[in-house]
Amino acid sequence: MADMVLPHHVAIIMDGNGRWATRRLMPRAAGHRAGLKRMIPLAEHVFESGVKYCTLFALSAENLNRPQEELESLFQLFREYFAKQIHKLEQQGIRLRVIGNLALIPADIAALIAQGERETAKGKRGTLTLAIGYGARQDIVSACNSAMKEGREVTVETFAEMLSTGGMPAVDLLIRTGKEKRLSNFLLFEAAYAELYFSEKMFPDFTNKHFDRALAEYCKRDRRYGKI
Repeated sequence: MADMVLPHHVAIIMDGNGRWATRRLMPRAAGHRAGLKRMIPLAEHVFESGVKYCTLFALSAENLNRPQEELESLFQLFREYFAKQIHKLEQQGIRLRVIGNLALIPADIAALIAQGERETAKGKRGTLTLAIGYGARQDIVSACNSAMKEGREVTVETFAEMLSTGGMPAVDLLIRTGKEKRLSNFLLFEAAYAELYFSEKMFPDFTNKHFDRALAEYCKRDRRYGKI
């Protein structure tokens, strides 16, 4: 990895947890737990690889229309994660950010998130962003409404700052697991020039080696940004 020009910002759509469980005749909740178990070491590996920004799609705004039983299992996993992992992130020098409409999730989880963001705010090694209750279209509309209220004419640069990802670099590499080949309303503005990588693996089976393959593929691509 040392000779590679690494992406500054990697985003991952962690797809396939439910299908992973269903194929094993297990409840979908078991797949989400397996996904969380995989997410923690994968995020660590991303930063160990030299990437400075990692954004993970944990729960979309549209996902909140799923059956209540499945949502409750997801919410419980969030409680466990934020209660147990924040101190570890702080020790590792990783700053936590969460983007999305937190009014859509239980208040106690939103409080844990706010606490985690405060406790890790001084992290300089990297920024881990979790998208929870997030939708890119919704975020863009919100930024547009803010600009109109302020009577501002925006540029690409100033508009980017008004998004929930403001202050972060654009996405260089966007990975989606789970066989599907779409962005699913994730970081649409930020990923305008991202290199896209789609994996056949369900997220619980997406290993560090699979991430390394995606990183190696990224480093082979010629990023011209419309130039010759």
